Amino acid sequence: MNLPDWLPQLRMLDFLWPQALWALLLLPLAVLAYLALLRRRRRHVLQVPSLALIRQALGRGPGWRRHLPPALLLAALALLIVAAARPTARLTLPASQQTIILAMDVSGSMRAADVLPNRMVAAQAAAKAFVAGLPRSVRIGVVSFAGTAAVVQAPTHSRDDVVAAIDRFQLQRGTAIGSGLVLSLATLFPDAGIDLSQITGARAMPGSAAEGPARKPRPPAEPGSYRSAAVILLTDGQRTVGPDPLEAAKMAADHGVKVFTVGIGTKAGEVIGFEGWSMRVRLDEETLKTIATLTRGNYFYAGTAQDLKQVYEGLSSRLVVQTQETEVSALFAAAGAALLLLGAGLGLWWFGRVT
Repeated sequence: MNLPDWLPQLRMLDFLWPQALWALLLLPLAVLAYLALLRRRRRHVLQVPSLALIRQALGRGPGWRRHLPPALLLAALALLIVAAARPTARLTLPASQQTIILAMDVSGSMRAADVLPNRMVAAQAAAKAFVAGLPRSVRIGVVSFAGTAAVVQAPTHSRDDVVAAIDRFQLQRGTAIGSGLVLSLATLFPDAGIDLSQITGARAMPGSAAEGPARKPRPPAEPGSYRSAAVILLTDGQRTVGPDPLEAAKMAADHGVKVFTVGIGTKAGEVIGFEGWSMRVRLDEETLKTIATLTRGNYFYAGTAQDLKQVYEGLSSRLVVQTQETEVSALFAAAGAALLLLGAGLGLWWFGRVT
């Protein structure tokens, strides 16, 4: 909402009912009324030959104390008018994510050394640094995927267990991006009725959330509305097997889960050798961008180990705190009420009346 030109000091705020701010125009009228009242009181003062004698008899006058209670009441009125306009501000608050799933590509192409010392080692180092920087209240789970997907660490508060799971990665053939995303969702929502039969060879850690009976699917949620969990998906290639990643992204969107996608490696593509055979790999940025868009997440590209480290550092900050539009009417109302009580109290204490 646009504010009147005469309120530049309030332009840092937004208002749900800005029309109420026009009531601030009454404040100058209140000041004029107060000054008129003072003049009227002066006219009724008894004229005497010597003002010095009166001052000596009465002692020192109230001075500034006479004007302080009315000034406080005027400021209180201004704050209450602003509160009535329902102001909002963009505040940085602790994020509400309680569980984060790291879905990481362990396909053979992660052996490539275009990201030094190689993609896998760089990804492991960045992920472990990311884990170390998260608050202890956040649970972390790890899903690895190549030709199939596996929960290598169920969500836990233990950072040592998460780091050990990341260190246990073993490179395999194939790239099933969709499988990694579907299994991540099944880990977050064990009772949501997510069908894992589409993921050939998928396995869950004993006791993980992905195990357990399937139940009736929940109705679709608003994309990005689920604040208690997020998925960070890292890959360096294109889907070669498994379910369609975009269908998996739509499933994540229906559950309200944001997916932050990270692309690592060569955009143009190159031939990678692995265990006596070779393959051409190319980062599928369009798919990763679409996954992030569908789920209200973000896409990041990391062309070097330093880039990847910075991406994870940025994700850590983004997931630990969040900036959101928050109504702050209560703050203005509380401040106005405090000034109102203070002004009235001082008036009664000093002069036996409110003003």
